[in-house]
Amino acid sequence: MTLALPAGPAPAPRRQIFVGTALACVAGTMLIGGQLAIWALIRDRAVQAGERFPGKVEIPEVPSNVMLITLYVLCVFAQWTVYSAKRGDRMHAGLSLAIVALMAIAFINAQAYVYSRMEMPIADGGYPGMFYAITGTMIALVVIGLGFTAITAFRTLGGRGGELELVSSYAMYWYFVAAAFSGVWFLVYVTK
Repeated sequence: MTLALPAGPAPAPRRQIFVGTALACVAGTMLIGGQLAIWALIRDRAVQAGERFPGKVEIPEVPSNVMLITLYVLCVFAQWTVYSAKRGDRMHAGLSLAIVALMAIAFINAQAYVYSRMEMPIADGGYPGMFYAITGTMIALVVIGLGFTAITAFRTLGGRGGELELVSSYAMYWYFVAAAFSGVWFLVYVTK
């Protein structure tokens, strides 16, 4: 007579998407942080030389404030996506994903408005190059977030609602974008 041992514990879930998104957020934080450090260095050198930084350029502040508020509200809707996906509510998950996509497009539109109002040529010195580099990086991060929104929508609404790791990673990415833009907003748009 042989006795069988009970089955072993189930293996821990693998979280490749969540860990990968976290590493991408860390890399993005280092990228934006490095750009902002260079920005602060260039600004200090210009101020010590007695120049007005950014020169004769006027930055419209209302659209930049709207961009900041848009990203914070966008984070609320990204968290609503997580909430809806945990409860298996595909209708509200789809609605929240659509609102996030709409707000991301509104962010890009506001940045385009800032570009058109400033009318600043990129080859005008150090300031325009850094301004376009930092804000262009933020637009690239938002466009990546739009792609992430599309992938999350296809997987969540397409019947794979049990994959909460993807939706949680999605929300974490938007939190990162909002935090990164907070730094950009303060150093680039407010303190100039």
